[in-house]
Amino acid sequence: MSFTSSPKMGQGTKLLIEMGPLVCFFIANWKAGIYWGTGIFMVATAIALTASWILTRKIAMVPLVSAIFVALFGALTLWLHDDLFIKVKVTLINALFGAVLLGGVAMGRSYIKLIMGEAVKLADHAWRTLSLRWGLFFFAMAVLNEIVWRNFSTDQWVNFKVFGLLPLTLIFAIANAPFMSKHMIEEEKA
Repeated sequence: MSFTSSPKMGQGTKLLIEMGPLVCFFIANWKAGIYWGTGIFMVATAIALTASWILTRKIAMVPLVSAIFVALFGALTLWLHDDLFIKVKVTLINALFGAVLLGGVAMGRSYIKLIMGEAVKLADHAWRTLSLRWGLFFFAMAVLNEIVWRNFSTDQWVNFKVFGLLPLTLIFAIANAPFMSKHMIEEEKA
C-alpha cells in the first residue's frame, strides 16, 4: 500500500494501479482457479509497477517489496503447482512489514515516517506510536491469514484476501486518522 500521491497521477489512476492486480486476481481465480489467478496476479502486478514508474518516475518501497513477493511466491505456486506458496506470501509479507516497523521502533527509527513523511508531518513520538500500531496490525493480519488459509477452502481464502484483509486495513487506517490529526505538525509559513 502506498500512502503518498504523486502530482503526475490522479487518485483514480492511483487506485487502479494499487487495486487492479488484486481485482484481476479475484476475477481470474473466480473464473479459472487459483493457478490462473496467480499467474494473472503476477502479470497485473508487473504492469501496475511499470505504470507507476512511467507516470511518476519512481517506485515506492512498499509496492516494490510486494511485487517481489508476488513474483517469487507466485512462481513457486505455478512451478510446484501448490497454492500453499501464494497463501503463505500474505503471511510472510505482513510479518515482514510488522517486523520492520517494530524492529525500527526498537532501534529508535520510524520506518513508517519514511513512507508517509512526504504527505504527513507528525511529532516524533506520534511516529513511534503509529509505527507500533501498524507493526502490531501487520502481525495480527499475518496470524489472521494463517488461520483462514489453514481452515477454509482456497476460494474462501481468496474472498478473505480481497474482501477481508483490504477492508480491515482501510478501517485500521481510518481509525488512526484522528490520532494523526491530533499530532499533526503545521507547516511553518515562510
